Formats: sequence, structure tokens, C-alpha cells
Amino acid sequence: MSDLLTGLNPEQLSAVTWPAKSALVLAGAGSGKTRVLTTRIAWLIQTGQVSPAGVLAVTFTNKAAREMQTRLGAMIPVNVKSMWIGTFHGLCNRFLRAHYRDAGLPSTFQILDSADQQAAIKRLLKSLDVSDEKFPPRAVQNFINGNKESGVRADTLSAHDAYTKKLIELYAAYDAQCQREGVVDFAELLLRSYEVLSRNAALAEHYKSRFRFILVDEFQDTNRLQYAWLKLLAGRDNALFAVGDDDQSIYAFRGAEVGNMRSLLADFGIDGPVRLEQNYRSAGNILTAANALIEKNDGRLGKNLWTEAGEGEPIRLYDAYSDGDEAEFICDEVKALQRDGWNLADIAVLYRSNAQSRALEHALVNAKLPYRVYGGLRFFERQEIKHALAYLRLIANPDDDNALLRVINIPARGIGARTVEGLQAASREQGVSLWQAACASGSGRAAASLGKFVLLIDQLRARSSNLNLAETVSLLLDDSGLKAMYEADKKESEERLANLDELINAAAGFFPQDPEQAVVEFLSAASLEAGEHQAEAGQDALQLMTVHAAKGLEFDAVFVSGLEEGLFPHENSFNDPKGLEEERRLMYVAVTRARKRLYLSSAQSRMLHGLSRYPIRSRFVDEVPGQLLHVLSATVKPLPVSHNTRAPWLDQPPPSRPSANLKGFAIGQSVTHAKFGLGVVIDAEGGGDDVRLHINFAEHGLKWLDLRYAKLSAA
Repeated sequence: MSDLLTGLNPEQLSAVTWPAKSALVLAGAGSGKTRVLTTRIAWLIQTGQVSPAGVLAVTFTNKAAREMQTRLGAMIPVNVKSMWIGTFHGLCNRFLRAHYRDAGLPSTFQILDSADQQAAIKRLLKSLDVSDEKFPPRAVQNFINGNKESGVRADTLSAHDAYTKKLIELYAAYDAQCQREGVVDFAELLLRSYEVLSRNAALAEHYKSRFRFILVDEFQDTNRLQYAWLKLLAGRDNALFAVGDDDQSIYAFRGAEVGNMRSLLADFGIDGPVRLEQNYRSAGNILTAANALIEKNDGRLGKNLWTEAGEGEPIRLYDAYSDGDEAEFICDEVKALQRDGWNLADIAVLYRSNAQSRALEHALVNAKLPYRVYGGLRFFERQEIKHALAYLRLIANPDDDNALLRVINIPARGIGARTVEGLQAASREQGVSLWQAACASGSGRAAASLGKFVLLIDQLRARSSNLNLAETVSLLLDDSGLKAMYEADKKESEERLANLDELINAAAGFFPQDPEQAVVEFLSAASLEAGEHQAEAGQDALQLMTVHAAKGLEFDAVFVSGLEEGLFPHENSFNDPKGLEEERRLMYVAVTRARKRLYLSSAQSRMLHGLSRYPIRSRFVDEVPGQLLHVLSATVKPLPVSHNTRAPWLDQPPPSRPSANLKGFAIGQSVTHAKFGLGVVIDAEGGGDDVRLHINFAEHGLKWLDLRYAKLSAA
């Protein structure tokens, strides 16, 4: 027993040896929560308080479940494979296999993954003759899953409009189809398990008697239905031991309810959480920064991370002139770390949006630094980018069969598999390309659909002949229907739309050797960039990932990039205090991934929709105590040298009357800004809600500020 508890700090020991009653363990980043969970299970079994069969342990990933089993197997002599340790979905699958009759399922029921579920919905829409343009399969899927994860069936929903009414009908029809076919989706596993336990008191009582101790990892990520399922199994008498961190709750978009932590305290009569605050991962300065950031959030359960490892290095801050300059800075620093003996695999570059990886990948390829995009695809490998490049390839060369096959029915335009097979047969018989065969197609419904596709490509080629590269990319995204296809389900496709915008930025920043061959040269560069520096298995490589993907990981050095208002925090969060608090939790997660060294970077200008924008630096940078920061950059880029003897500050237009179009400001007007001080408005662009002012600040030089975010006042 002494061996089992050796090395635990007082708070960890208190959690591990907690009495046989419910508890909430507030486990800060790097505080050893996995060790506490597994040691708690081993201690309960070794002290005879429960048998291995009487423990239910819930994790959020299969990887975490396997790690828990491995650690337990090393601690105590027990057959961990027979224990109920797994994810919510895995445990519910095990329950339904044992009680398939009570659940109204065949013993051989199959599980639909996300792709299978979407395919089933497409079949349903086709059988009901429902337009998949008006009701995109992904949108229907999200509606169904969202309601299931809230514990709501179609027959209990009501609608105030025809569109929602139709979605409810499709939900009911989908459930009926799944029941006929003997299949369940992921959300159904949990909902069906909950329903079986809810209506079968004897069965629920059996499991309450069996699982006297229920342990849950990452409790802050539970949704409403998951918590309701846990309450059913635990009742009021069992010990529900939940480990989580409200400061790391970053999955509200998936239905996670951080409020479940407070509900747990009330529902199970828990006086207060056990706090694990000693951090074994990060240096002191990193933790001080994280604490200062997260304390700005309201309604926290509250904790303060600390370490015995010392303060460590200061946090490095770089305010780049542009997104390209930011990417080059990161490459230079990574190379310097590599020369000093750091492994690339122990260095991570984090960003808020997947689209940000494009500029970073471009710089890394040029710097010949191998990298991996963790939990995602490299920029030019992403589905939406490949679709767009296929259209661009057809503009350059319509005889490109691979490009044609990729997008001939994307977006859907009534060209099915049978039509494509006929086109391929005609191409082989005539010895011509698929494009030429399509141009020569005869009459009939299939030929009409092919004719519309041919006309689309011809029009794109004709209209793009007088456009620059960025304008050409923008044109094809609009006219092909690609952008509209993703906008139809904007919530789900927000990242894809951001990636398409980033493709426009890539085109705007591309400088061909021969402007007449800009499209061809750009396509060649994209192919080469996609093919170069692919990190092989086992090769030391820099890690690129979104902050969401970084949750649960740690690195010796971390770069948090793109720290600008509208990007991180994301602009979608500005109108919702809860959204802004979640963004701050996301920043807290990013900061606490670093063990030894942390870099924060922003850009004074960034390409957006092919145009340069001039954001202000993220509030999150300002929330880090200044004494922790080591600034590596000048605040602003020096103004160009002028032969004019007058100071640039004096080169300003005469004042004019304030304009409603400029939100009450005027060219030539003196203004003040909380960060940049006194300045003069020298130019403006945009209108309505999207107005940007070009301001010459006395101490900080020229800056473009977006009036949606910048708080300006008249001087």
C-alpha cells in the first residue's frame, strides 16, 4: 500500500484516499490527474472496498482508456480487460449488447460512424424525394445528433416554422430507417442506453448495486445527456468521483456543459472540490501568465497553479509586421532551438483556426523544416482546397481528366455515377479526354447536365482571362458553387470556408515569373509544396495544430500564433460573454501546453479575402503581466524615409466634418486610443458596420483599425 501512495503530494493523497462518497476533483493542467484517477481505482481495489467488477471508469477517448488500463495493470494484479473502463460510447455499446432485447435492437446491431450516418441520411433524402440543397445531409445530421445529445426524440419536438417542421419529420424518418436496418449511430448509443435505464427500474437498480464506485475523467467536457446517464447509474448513494478542470472546458460547440461541475456539487451534496494545483509540467512564469489570464473569467470554481520548478525563462513576445513575417520569425526561432539541441517533435506551433497553417506551412517548406499537422491535413491536402484547385486546373487545362472527375458533380449538379461511367466509356472508344467527350455528348437528361458543366468551365475560362490570380480564385469559388455549398451549413463548414479564403490569400501573395502563366505556376507551386517535406514515420518533425487539437498534449516549447482581435479571440465570440470566456479558456489551454519556453506572436497586418487587414493585438496578450514578457520586436514598422523635412506626424489632411458613414469620425480628426494614444485619421475604407480607419499615431505610427473592435474616441 505504501508503494501505491508513494510520491503523491498532500492534495493528490487526499483525492486518492477520499472516503466512499462522491467528490469533484478540480485538477489543473499538469497536476497529475491521470495518476490520481488510476491510483484511486487501485487503492479502492487493494483496500477491499470494491472488486474490479464493481468499478465503472469513464474516459473521453479510447487512448485515455487504454492508458488507464495499462497503468492499472502495472499497479495491481487484476485482469483490467474485464473491467468496465472505456468511453461513454464504448461502455454504452457494451451495455446495449448485453440488453439488446430491452433496447429493442437485434443482437447483431451495427454502429454507424459519422460518414456512414451521413450516407444513410443521403439515402433517406433520396427515398423521400427531399432536396439535398435545401436540406444538406450534414445539416440534417447535426440537427439529429444535437437533439439526441440533449436527450430529445423527434416526437417531443415542436416547430414554429415549416423548415424546422421538415427537419423533425426527417429526424423521425431517419430513426425509423435505422430501426428497420438494425443500426445505431454514436449519439443513439448513449440515448438508447439512457432510455433503457430510465424505463426499467429493476435494471437500473442492478447497475447501481454493481457499480458502487463510478469515476469520470475530463468531467468538464460532459454534455447534458452524459451527465443524466451518470446520475441514473449513481443514484444518490453511490460514489461518483469526477475529475475535471472548468478552466479547460473548450468544447461548448460540441455540447459540453461546463455547468455540470456546479450541478454535480449540488446534486450529490458535495461541500466543495478537492483542488490539485501543484503543476509538474510548466515553469513558473508560464503558470503565472496562465493564472493571470484565466482569473478574468467569472463564475470559476477557482484554483491557482504553482510549481516547485522555479520561474524559468521569460515569455517571448513578437509583434510581426505581417503574417508572413510572423511565419518567418517562427521558422528562425525553431531553427535556433534545433541548433541548440532541441528535438523538433518537442516543439509545437498552435493556432486558433486551421486556415492559419497555410502561411506557416509555406514558410516551413521554404526553410526546409519537416513538420506534421497534428489531428488534421496539411493545407493543400484539405478536401475543399483540392476541390478548388481542381477547378483551377480545368481553367488551365480542361483535358485534365483527374481534375474533371473530382468536381464534375461537386457541388451536386445531377451528374451521377452512371453518367460518369458512360462518359468514361465514350472517352475510351473515341480516344479523347473526358472533357472532349463531354463536349460531344448528345441529347437527353444526362447530356443536358454535362452541357451545363461544360458551359460553366467555358465561362470560368473566359471570365478569368482578364483577371489576376486572386480574382480568378475568388471567381471560381463563387461561380462553381463551392462556396455556396459550404455556406449552406456554415456552422459545420466554418473551417472549410476559412481555408477557401486563405487560398485567395495564397493567390494574392503569389508572384509568378511569367504573369501570363500565373495559374499554371501557382498550381505547380501548390503541388510541390504539398509534396515536399512530408515528415516520415519516426522522423523528428515540428508539430502544427489548432489549440483545440493540443488539449491533453505538452511540449518543451510552444508558439501561440495569430494573437489578434477577431482571430484569437475569434470574432464570433464578441457578442456573447460566454463565448469570450470560452476563448479565454482556449488561450489558457494553449499557454499551459508549454513546459520550458513559451512564445506569443501577432501580426500588424494579415491577409484576409486577398486583402491586407490591420488588426489590433489580442486582449489576451495585454492580460499577461508585463514583467513576464521579453519583447523581441519593435512595436511598429518604421515609416519610409522621406526627403520632406516636415515630420510625418504633421503630414495630415485638413479636418473635415464627421461622417455618419465613418461612425461619426472624419478624415483629419484627432482621436485617442487606449493602447496607441493620440492620433489623426488620415484615410478610411468600407461602410456600414465594416469601417476601417487609417490612423497616424504620434508614438506608434500608422495603423489600420477596424471600428467594430477598436475603441476610439475624439481627442
